[in-house]
Amino acid sequence: MNPIVSIIMGSTSDLKVMEAAAKFLDEFEIPFEMHALSAHRTPEKVEEFARSAQGRGIKIIIAAAGMAAHLPGVIAATTPLPVIGVPVNSTLDGMDSLLSIVQMPPGIPVATVGINGALNAAILAIRILALSDDELSRKLLKFKDDLKQKIVDANEDFSKLNYKFKVN
Repeated sequence: MNPIVSIIMGSTSDLKVMEAAAKFLDEFEIPFEMHALSAHRTPEKVEEFARSAQGRGIKIIIAAAGMAAHLPGVIAATTPLPVIGVPVNSTLDGMDSLLSIVQMPPGIPVATVGINGALNAAILAIRILALSDDELSRKLLKFKDDLKQKIVDANEDFSKLNYKFKVN
């Protein structure tokens, strides 16, 4: 089994955030790989990874970084593959990471999810993959239906709550 999604982290401390993406990809049976690469500490390795990813069968890269958060942009500058950036809250409530990832120059796009939004990054990756995979598309539709059902169930639970001035 060869990976089709790469999860890249600027630091091993990002694993606690990126685990949500890994678990979701695993649940959807998407083969993936995980690496720690740093745009600042291992720039040659980042460039080597980004240049070789497509040739190794990778289709999407999810790249997480905190602080200056250059990793997703450096990867996007070096590969034609879609890159989904996950800003990690490590300082300044994650705003430094968010702005570093989302404010890319023209021609170097990085799809960016919210701070610590690894789960949404995995969902976005699966949405992209599902464009050419009917089985994956069916799984994704079931996931969306399950989300809808959670809200229906919540409203039923809320209807059973009793408060003096609650009218529904």
